[in-house]
Amino acid sequence: MSPRRVPVSRRDRPAKPPLSRDGAVAVALRIMHEEGLERVTMRRLATELDTGPASLYVYVQNMAELHGAILDELLARLHLPPADADRWHDELVGLLCAYTHLLLDHPSLARSVLTLRPSGRHYLRLVDTILGLLRAGGVPIGQAAWGVDVLLQLGTATAAEHGTRGELAGADDERQLFVMALREAPEQEHPNIAEARDDLFSGAGMQRLTWAFTALVAGVRSTATPVPEIAEG
Repeated sequence: MSPRRVPVSRRDRPAKPPLSRDGAVAVALRIMHEEGLERVTMRRLATELDTGPASLYVYVQNMAELHGAILDELLARLHLPPADADRWHDELVGLLCAYTHLLLDHPSLARSVLTLRPSGRHYLRLVDTILGLLRAGGVPIGQAAWGVDVLLQLGTATAAEHGTRGELAGADDERQLFVMALREAPEQEHPNIAEARDDLFSGAGMQRLTWAFTALVAGVRSTATPVPEIAEG
């Protein structure tokens, strides 16, 4: 006769940590840092949290919301400068470069952010800071409102593009072919390329990024938004 099985009270089992949105995002961040954003799935997250995928939807509705939450946690690390009328331009360009470099470390997230409309508190603080810096530089509110969108879009798209190049097989070979084509373009057929040949390849990455934001900020500052159209009827 086999010995009687002694029941184990559930109270003696170690309690699982309670589920929360912050906890789920923290685990998603860890997985992204260790293995890449592609490995952050609801199923993997549920396994790490010792629960079922359906339980997570109470805290994060879908992957888009999760990616937005991951971005918001990363943005908490950005230094947001005060709006200073004397240093607004340098502070703004520096902030935009820092935002871009943050996403350059996570190109998959940058590609996702391109199609998202983030709404986390740190993202809103970033938007508010950019608006404040533009206003400190004398940019009219309408131009600042339109400008913040294109400035962040440039940073996000730059990170997404550079990350994609690094992940695609053969991307380096294609770039070398492109460089060679520009360097060897006949002057008679492509006189403008010939004239700009040296400048086309000048400047380090940070120099070009700083110049791009400087040029875009200047455009935002000098270009008025159109008068809103009045709907007929």
